[in-house]
Amino acid sequence: MSEYPPGSREDREMLTKMPREKLRDYFFLQIRNLWRVDGLYFLGIEKKFGTEAATEIDAGVWESMAQIEAKSLQKLFNIGENPDVPTIIDLLRKSSWALDQPFKTIEVTEKYAALRINRCRTQETRLGKGLGEFPCKRVRFDYLRIFAKTLNPKVEVNCIVCPPDQHPKDSWCKWEFRL
Repeated sequence: MSEYPPGSREDREMLTKMPREKLRDYFFLQIRNLWRVDGLYFLGIEKKFGTEAATEIDAGVWESMAQIEAKSLQKLFNIGENPDVPTIIDLLRKSSWALDQPFKTIEVTEKYAALRINRCRTQETRLGKGLGEFPCKRVRFDYLRIFAKTLNPKVEVNCIVCPPDQHPKDSWCKWEFRL
């Protein structure tokens, strides 16, 4: 087996030979793996330093990730400066975070969008391990706000509900985007 850098021509050729459906499954597996790494890092930090420290570090990471991902998606899909709300939501739907959220509801109009996470894998996994709900509001709010504002500074993002807030059983969090 030859050694070559990731993303090399050989890697691309290997991927183009995969059947389309298998390639999609592989793509989502890799996104899932990124989120597994994120969760494992968080749990390690939480175990050693506590939830507050882990959340602070996580928030900083996702603030940086929001800018990087927004700019990368904007460039990849040739989106101009200051896109409208539907375009921002379209790019957000293509982000690693949104792609890893299969249980979501999105409403979009010209100047408004609402994003609701009906089931959250992260929260469900924590509850299954007896860890309790993760107070993710700070982390997610910063990510979504910075993602949107990186694309268009005039977009406002509001949190309607997100843990540690009390939330309905059929909804973990809900966010609004307005121009």
